[in-house]
Amino acid sequence: MSMIGEYARMTPAQLDRAIGDPDWALKFLDELIEAETDGPPELPDARSHATDKAWHALDFLLRRIGFPVAVVHGEQEIPGAEDWGYGPPRYLTVEQVRAAAEAFAGTPSAALTEGVGPTDLAKAEIYPTIVWERGESLGYVTDHYEALGQFFQAAASAGDAMLIWLD
Repeated sequence: MSMIGEYARMTPAQLDRAIGDPDWALKFLDELIEAETDGPPELPDARSHATDKAWHALDFLLRRIGFPVAVVHGEQEIPGAEDWGYGPPRYLTVEQVRAAAEAFAGTPSAALTEGVGPTDLAKAEIYPTIVWERGESLGYVTDHYEALGQFFQAAASAGDAMLIWLD
C-alpha cells in the first residue's frame, strides 16, 4: 500500500463546514475526487491534486529551505476528524494558501534540490527509501513541486482554502 499526499481546494464556506463536520468533508471530498478522476480538469479548474509518493521528499526539502507554510501536512488539524488514511486531515486558510502560492512563485525547483542528491534522501530515510537507494533522479520530486505550486497558484487566485491529508 502506498502513501499518497492529497489536496483539495475548498471555498471558505466549505472549509468552515468541513471544520464543523468532518464526516461531511470526507463524503464531499470522496465525491469530488471521484468526479475528477473520471475526467480531471486542467488548472485552474482542478479542485483536487495528489503528489503521489513525493510528499515525504517534498516535506524534507521544503523544511530544509525554510518554506514558510506547511504545505505537505497542513498547518491546522480538523478538530474531531478521524484518520483519513495516515492520520487526520489538516488545512490551510485562505491567507496561508496565498502565502504558500507566493513562496512557490519565489522558489524555483532548482532551489529546492540545490546541494541535495538521492543519497541524502536515502540517508534521511525519506519515503519511498528504495527509490533513493537506487539513486533515481530528484526530477520526480521537482515535477511534483512544480505541479503543486501551480495548484496553489490557482487556489490563491480563486480565494480558496485547502484540505491536506495522506491516503
